[in-house]
Amino acid sequence: MVNIKGIMRDNKNIEILKLLQRNPRMSIAELARKIRMSNPAAKERVRRLERSGVIAGYRLELDPKAAGHEITAFVRVRPLPGHLPKISALAQQTPEVVECHRVTGEDCFILKVHLPEIASLDRVLDRFLVHGQTTTSIVQSSPVPPRSPQLSTAPARKSTKRTRD
Repeated sequence: MVNIKGIMRDNKNIEILKLLQRNPRMSIAELARKIRMSNPAAKERVRRLERSGVIAGYRLELDPKAAGHEITAFVRVRPLPGHLPKISALAQQTPEVVECHRVTGEDCFILKVHLPEIASLDRVLDRFLVHGQTTTSIVQSSPVPPRSPQLSTAPARKSTKRTRD
C-alpha cells in the first residue's frame, strides 16, 4: 500500500507536480534538469506519483468553441423517486455531458454539457426529464478555467535530534 500523505510531504514531489501541471508534456530529461535530479530518479518519482494515484492521468484539453460547441450549460437534476441510478447511467451515455457530479441539496446531480447550438438543449434535457426535474443555467463566460487543486510546499519536518541544555 502506498503512503500518499508521505508522498505529498516531499518537496521534490510537490515541485514535480507543479511543473507537470504547467506542462504535462514535459520530458523526463527536462523535468530532471529543473528539479536537479538524475533522469532515472525523476522518472521513478513520476512513476511513484502515478502508481499512488496522485497523478490520475494526462489529457488533452480542447476548447469547446473551437471544437464547434458554442453553448456550455450546467443542468441541475432532481430525480423522481427510484430514478437516481437512471440519471447517473444516462449521464454516462450522453456524449454532450462532459461532467456529472452527485451533490447534496434538493438537486442530486449537476451536469456540465457542451452543445453546438441552443436548439440541441431540448433534445438533451428531454432525455433527463423522463427521470426528474431539470434546471438549466447557460454559461456566459468562464473567468476561471478548469484547474487542478492548489499544491503547497510540504511542511518542514521536525528534527528528531535532542539538544543538551
